Amino acid sequence: MLSLPNIPISKNPRIVVVGAGFAGLRLVRGLIKRNFQVVLIDRNNYHQFQPLYYQVATSGLEPSSIAFPLRKLFQGIPDFHFRMAELEGVDPDKKEILTSIGSIGYDILVLALGATTNYFGNKEVEVNSLAMKSVSQAIQMRNILLENYEAALNLPTEADQERIMNIVVVGGGPTGVELAGSMADMKKFVFPSDYPELDFSRMKIFILEAADRLLAPMSAFASKKATKYLIDMGVTVKTNAAVEGYDGATVNLSTGEKISSGTVLWAAGVKVPEIPGMEKASRGRGGRFVVDRFSRLPAFEDIYIVGDQAFMTEDAYPTGHPQVAQPAIQQASLLAKNLLRRRENLELMPFFYHDKGSMATVGRNKAVVDIGRLHFGGFLAWVIWILVHLMAIVGTKNRFFIFINWAWNYLTYDQSLRLIIRSAAPRK
Repeated sequence: MLSLPNIPISKNPRIVVVGAGFAGLRLVRGLIKRNFQVVLIDRNNYHQFQPLYYQVATSGLEPSSIAFPLRKLFQGIPDFHFRMAELEGVDPDKKEILTSIGSIGYDILVLALGATTNYFGNKEVEVNSLAMKSVSQAIQMRNILLENYEAALNLPTEADQERIMNIVVVGGGPTGVELAGSMADMKKFVFPSDYPELDFSRMKIFILEAADRLLAPMSAFASKKATKYLIDMGVTVKTNAAVEGYDGATVNLSTGEKISSGTVLWAAGVKVPEIPGMEKASRGRGGRFVVDRFSRLPAFEDIYIVGDQAFMTEDAYPTGHPQVAQPAIQQASLLAKNLLRRRENLELMPFFYHDKGSMATVGRNKAVVDIGRLHFGGFLAWVIWILVHLMAIVGTKNRFFIFINWAWNYLTYDQSLRLIIRSAAPRK
């Protein structure tokens, strides 16, 4: 087995896990100290709490509050190694992965890379809109949002100001709904105080959804309630409206409508990235890799996939599991147990997804929750959303700082982290 010189050969089987998201983190936690050598690969040296990216983008939280250093998380764990690297390909015949730091051999490989932004082949939209699939992208979105309002102060006409002030959110899933609601709260409580020279009655916030309703994966009650909340907050909701183009100034819709906006926030979909060497793997809906009920890739020996990349069906989910955190976490938990059972030559346990419910926050005191046949919204749903997300955050200190930020924002009607932080010029 090939190995980088600085990853020692172990007497224990080596499991390489690529991706430190929800699935990767849960899997590693289930495998450490179990007589495996665990090698974790990620492009960043921290775990990111994806459901709160939008709060970084809208100045509600510091980036460090939703990120946790991986090395700190696994300090002192024997036979565990983390390497910060990009996955460049897989060579199943040699049982090694190709990365930006070299080749790493494996006995068992688990891919938990998650998904990337899907622009549905529209290059113009990809170039001109803002995505939010990482902490760095969330910071970039925050910078551009704030820079636009700084720039609006210096524009000569009201039409120019209105164009740069208008916000278009594309995608009516939980991320899009939360972004639109957060922007509406900022328009009401924050921006008028920061920019008194601008007339925010002319600022418009749109949320566009290609399907016939918002929050399509959730209940009809949640969709209807969230739509009402957003409309009451001044957001223009357009369904059955797909984006056909955006040149940086005008959004063209499938309905023939045009929206003038200098800021399009893209939350419309995800796709699975291509991985060189995996061409023989079958692909399912959305380009996801088809796996069996044990998360194995049938086309390759000793390769497993969990989370958003995996397309696994069961009777209750004939089109695959939702690409959200809970299926990823549950798949990883079971895979950790099955890898232990495999080593002991025990029968593997098939995966069954247990839906613990769905939720989305819309704004201050407003959220929707689906738990089985129970559907409700309002203040209670908002409190439950807060508690669930606080408990899911990695790190006690992070939970504390997030709680303090949320309490301050709630009491003062202010999001105090409105900083434009640019990258320094590269050293020559």
